[in-house]
Amino acid sequence: MFDRNLFNYFIARAGQTKATVAAHLEINEATLYRKSAGASEFTRDEIQKLKEFLNLTDSEAMKVFFA
Repeated sequence: MFDRNLFNYFIARAGQTKATVAAHLEINEATLYRKSAGASEFTRDEIQKLKEFLNLTDSEAMKVFFA
């Protein structure tokens, strides 16, 4: 289960916005919103990119994407 609140926290902690996150993933901002709302899932590749872009530890990434 995806933790949207924690995801938003880590975006803010990294000093990023959803727009910069979407651009980094090379997806439309609307697609990012759908994924963060649970309408669709993040791919394994997207999770890895987010982990690096947001400087998430393995534990933090697990809490966000697999809570």
